[in-house]
Amino acid sequence: MTQLRRILLLGAAGQVGLELQRSFAGAGEIVACDRRHCDMADADKLRDLIRDTAPDLILNAAAYTAVDRAETETQSATAINATAAGVVAEEAARRNILLVHYSTDYVFDGSKDGPWLETDQPNPLNHYGASKLAGERAIAEAGGRSLIFRTSWVYGPHGNNFLLTMLRVGRERDRLTVVDDQTGTPTTSMALADATRTIVDGVVAGGFGSAEDWAGVYHMTCSGSTTWCGFAREIFARAERQLGQRRPEVVPIATEAWPTPARRPRNSVLSNERLRSRFGVQLPDWRVELDRTFERLSPVIR
Repeated sequence: MTQLRRILLLGAAGQVGLELQRSFAGAGEIVACDRRHCDMADADKLRDLIRDTAPDLILNAAAYTAVDRAETETQSATAINATAAGVVAEEAARRNILLVHYSTDYVFDGSKDGPWLETDQPNPLNHYGASKLAGERAIAEAGGRSLIFRTSWVYGPHGNNFLLTMLRVGRERDRLTVVDDQTGTPTTSMALADATRTIVDGVVAGGFGSAEDWAGVYHMTCSGSTTWCGFAREIFARAERQLGQRRPEVVPIATEAWPTPARRPRNSVLSNERLRSRFGVQLPDWRVELDRTFERLSPVIR
């Protein structure tokens, strides 16, 4: 176990932030901040927080994630996902602090047939994706010891996510319609946090060389892929088996039959080869992680 003196965790109350608190327990003193402690849109307060905390590591799990609302709340999305990310990166670079930041598959337009590589050209379809891409670029411009992990379809036992929404709606309805022509990889907050801890431990211990060897953008998702409809069916199969919840009929529909303010990419599958080859880290298959999530959910729901 690598020991850090102090860790500043931004977005600590979110689904990824909660799992980072679990995964990094014992790694050092964790200063866990959420919107009650720091307004990410207030650059001055954010700078003061970092300077006062004087951490060895910043885990930035804070984000504006309301994809559809971001189409109208553009200033809020930009302030948190782009401007704040740049402020954090500038302070981290100035003080030689290791920074971990999370981004999204939505920086791509979904037009590619195969998995997206880190070298593929971003072209976001919505403002949420554009704001996250701007945040990536602000971090790159700041330089320093930074790791950006792009992930996709994040869910877990806490927070607002597709899994918990399906479980709730499935208890209320006998029949659901779910989009079946958008493909991606469901990824748990648990797997993200655990992989982040493994990589950070290696970086701090010097196992991956200098920052020039490892800093940059990496894709970090579970293995495999499915559609939202396929994901929903797997959720309900486990809910029936493990929770005794009745299984509703899940009817596949096209994206056009479920219009949303923000356009979604048709193909969100990310290649994790760079992550595996550089750090030796490979997240489990998404079905395995879904089983793990239900193990965490079962005692609570029952």
